[in-house]
Amino acid sequence: MVVRRFGGPEVLEIAEIPVPEPGTGQVRVKVAAAGVNPVDAGTRSGFLTEAGIVPPRELLGIGWDVAGTVDAVGDGVTGFAPGDVVIGLRDRPSAALGTYADFVVLDADAVAAAPRTVSLVEAATLPLNGLTAVQALDLLDLPSGATVLVTGAAGAVGGYAVTLAKTRGFRVVAVAATADETLVRGFGAEVFVPRGDFLADRVRAMIPGGVDAALDTALLGLEALDAVANRGRFVVFAAGAAPIPLRGIKVEHVWIRADGAALAGLATLADNGVLALRVADTLPLAEAVKAHERLATGGRRGRLVLTNE
Repeated sequence: MVVRRFGGPEVLEIAEIPVPEPGTGQVRVKVAAAGVNPVDAGTRSGFLTEAGIVPPRELLGIGWDVAGTVDAVGDGVTGFAPGDVVIGLRDRPSAALGTYADFVVLDADAVAAAPRTVSLVEAATLPLNGLTAVQALDLLDLPSGATVLVTGAAGAVGGYAVTLAKTRGFRVVAVAATADETLVRGFGAEVFVPRGDFLADRVRAMIPGGVDAALDTALLGLEALDAVANRGRFVVFAAGAAPIPLRGIKVEHVWIRADGAALAGLATLADNGVLALRVADTLPLAEAVKAHERLATGGRRGRLVLTNE
């Protein structure tokens, strides 16, 4: 599934191309399932190209997440063999072939053994969103016991961020819709603040002086920054969404990268029942246009997943 021109979901098209061959240090994965993420829509619409993240090219592949089976390995690969069930992340959005495909070639260090206790459809929701949450938390560089605000805590990245922050010993303050309070507390949030006006005032009423850091997955910007204490930490999740670093707050952007070792750790947490993998619905790869139409409507708890049947 590729795009040759930017636009709405209708520009997605199926292209018949030769099966890619793995090079040195690479594996070829026969795709069973691929997660559908907002970044896919950003690629398709041209937003990432306008933002200077993806260079213009005639053919762009779509899809970052993959779960499937190793089909072939290149020279020098020792950790994987044909038949291994894996998950992986394609972190080069400018590549001509993404994970919305029958096969995808990835560097071996971008791949990990899939969780054993969940389906491949569920496993396909883990790489991009789980690694984004891990790498955002790494940027905080805070001690156990610190207070971390997570906006969009019921979303795919936000839900993982709440749970992973809890596993690191942080006190989590979650922001989500009132109806999602039980859900996000189940992820590990200690304090819940309904989204709405005057967010910072309401957070500070519960956390005097403000939180130590914020993971702003909902892209609230200054509204969330205002809840952070002086000289705190603030992590941004989208290009162009960084607020002015007021009051000595360190504002950083998480630029996701593939990391097979970290992905293996996430798979273990999933197998241990720590991470909840949420699938909103599945569609066959041929219905990627419909998946993107549904992605645009928002409001889902979990990811849409494309499958190869």
